[in-house]
Amino acid sequence: MSPLAIQQLRKATPGCQSGLVHFNHAGASLPSQATLDAIFDQLQREARDGPMEAGEHGAVLVERARRAAGQLLNAPASSMAFASSGSTAWSMAFQALGPWKTGDRILVGRHEWGGNLASMALAVQAGARVEIIPCDATGAVCPVALESMLDANVKLIDLTWLPANGGLINPAQAIGAVARRHAIPYFIDAGQAVGQVPVDVQALQCDVLKSAGRKHLRGPRGTALLYVRPDFLQHLAPAQRDVLSAPWTAEGFDLRNDARRFETSEVSFALLAGLGNALQEINRLGIERVWERVSQTRARIREALLQISGITLHDLGTTHSGLIAFNLAGWDSFELKRRLGLKRINIGANGVAYTPLDMQARGLASIARISVSPLNTDDDIELLTKALRELND
Repeated sequence: MSPLAIQQLRKATPGCQSGLVHFNHAGASLPSQATLDAIFDQLQREARDGPMEAGEHGAVLVERARRAAGQLLNAPASSMAFASSGSTAWSMAFQALGPWKTGDRILVGRHEWGGNLASMALAVQAGARVEIIPCDATGAVCPVALESMLDANVKLIDLTWLPANGGLINPAQAIGAVARRHAIPYFIDAGQAVGQVPVDVQALQCDVLKSAGRKHLRGPRGTALLYVRPDFLQHLAPAQRDVLSAPWTAEGFDLRNDARRFETSEVSFALLAGLGNALQEINRLGIERVWERVSQTRARIREALLQISGITLHDLGTTHSGLIAFNLAGWDSFELKRRLGLKRINIGANGVAYTPLDMQARGLASIARISVSPLNTDDDIELLTKALRELND
């Protein structure tokens, strides 16, 4: 991306005009003014014309967002559903895969998102077992080890592609090849991937993939994407149903034959209008350009951090995302985040609950996290590293 393109992105983003240095894009990124305008416009329509009456226009915007989501993921629009959060989307799909019974096995990576593990509790209570796929020498999930674990009792393979507590990029496509070869359902948590790295659900060979709208997509909070492979829909029976997800037919209420069987008739058209604009923006920008810029910025930050005494990086894998996990000697991660925030520099901080299996395996109580975006500049990096050096003195 050229300096001019980055300057234009920043100029179109209110948060970049306020003196804020934002390195918490993995938590929630900064929306553009156009995304905010899309939200406000739909709200104004509802106030002016009546909320239900403005719904017709809102429904058009939602379908536009659905097509944009499909374009980004190389998926049919009909395979895309919207939800209020990534955790909600994943949990709905997981529960729809049941019922679970004694002897069922669920295979997960060591880096599994804590929210997904929490959703598995009901399956465990029913007698299912959650088992960890071994890592390779780099700390990534090992496809060869996965294949050696498989038997007729494996009901699900689930992968957190880009874990929340570091820069690891798990081999999602290789895991997908194993899952498809053995005809085992394969879910991907792509909460940190969509909007940061290229995502092609056909190449990944996944049955379900979810992501939040508020992270690298730069959409509003309260929005998320759920992809369901069309041929896999028949295996998913959501418990939550209404007249949209299970419309009336001559035979009674019946589930839709598209991903909207995971939606309900009551949604925020305003938020989805904002998400739709954010999706269109990233499609116009090009996800390959985004990923190239993120990789370059991450490399510069990592190099700068290595020059600061007392900093320990917690990288895993060989190819890294735009998330950098670290600790600064003598500092609690959450207090470090707070102190930087007082300087108008935003970073993230995660405790054990976010990725409990991996954090415990590595003996980490918490980590500070820098996550980058094409919005970040060399000036941002200089201000961040200067602040870290001052706090380290």
